Amino acid sequence: MRRRTGNGTKGDRHYDWALIHVLADDAPVDRDKAGHAFLVVRRHRYTRQLSFYRCHSTTPVSLAVLVNIICTRWKIEEDFQGAKGLAGLDQGQVTCWTSWMRWSLISLFAAAVLAVTHAATRTANATEHGLHLAPASGRELLAILRITALPTPRRDLEHALHWSAWRRHHRHQATEAHRRWNNITAAATT
Repeated sequence: MRRRTGNGTKGDRHYDWALIHVLADDAPVDRDKAGHAFLVVRRHRYTRQLSFYRCHSTTPVSLAVLVNIICTRWKIEEDFQGAKGLAGLDQGQVTCWTSWMRWSLISLFAAAVLAVTHAATRTANATEHGLHLAPASGRELLAILRITALPTPRRDLEHALHWSAWRRHHRHQATEAHRRWNNITAAATT
């Protein structure tokens, strides 16, 4: 099956697709009880690079349906990459489930706001000073948000020295706490 599968971040996607029915790893030979397993092979028309997708279904499905699902997955992966780069989804330094969940929720909310705003700029006929404008990208929207809504950071010497002293004080406290804990642990094990 030859198919153009939409635009990606690097332009049009032109691929050849093939479907192979396979048995699931743990499936008996009886296909009626074990469901359906497929291997979908994708070959780029120009580079000839191959990609493989292992798919499972409880009912028989066509190659076109599987290709649509795979292409939908690409869009989801691109959205997550955007959320990582623009909304800091991958920058949370958390140590427990609750804080990880909060960070992820805030990051995904920020990504959703950027996506909705991007969609609104795509549908509007953007003209400024008689010029037609391309839709604002996520990075462009983030730059506008930083300029218009977020306060500029303080850069005066007194403020910088205050936070430097605060960080060094807390680093000292953490070092002392670790040293005490190591001494207690060493005394308990000897």
